[in-house]
Formats: sequence, C-alpha cells, structure tokens
Amino acid sequence: MKKGPAHIEMEMLLEAAFAPSRLAVINDSAQHHGHSGDDGSGESHFTIEIESALFTGVSRLTRQRMVNKALGDIPGTRVHALAIKASAPGEV
Repeated sequence: MKKGPAHIEMEMLLEAAFAPSRLAVINDSAQHHGHSGDDGSGESHFTIEIESALFTGVSRLTRQRMVNKALGDIPGTRVHALAIKASAPGEV
C-alpha cells in the first residue's frame, strides 16, 4: 500500500522529535472503512509503535502526550484515531 501524505509526515515528525531506535507507523484505515471517523481519505486510523531513549523513566500517559505534541495538528484534525505504543529501549 502506498503511503499517503499524513503517513509520511507523521514518520518525518516522529523521526525528528525522538530519533527512535524503532518506528512503525501502521495505517489501519482499511479496517475502519465505513465506521465513524472514516473520511474516505484512506488515512483516518493509525497505530504508532515507537521506541526511543527519550521515553526512559516517563509514564505511559506522558509518552502519549509527547507523541501527540510532536504530531501537531495531525491527530484529531487530519487523522481521526491514533493508537500509540511508546516504549524505551529494553522494555518489553
């Protein structure tokens, strides 16, 4: 599947903000076709799996806030839903 503009921008913003040791931006939009929040763009729902040393000693809620802040207006404006799995190196 070809990456859309929101997908590419999220990857670039997360790379710049966190220098992650692992990053996966997964487009889940096809699984939500026809559901609430599906705007037909093919970029409405994403899962972000990110590992960064910047998350060491930081709570799960704070990590999610950090990711959302790094993404600016994308969550809630251009992307309906994000599932965020943020971890520090060495965490299971």
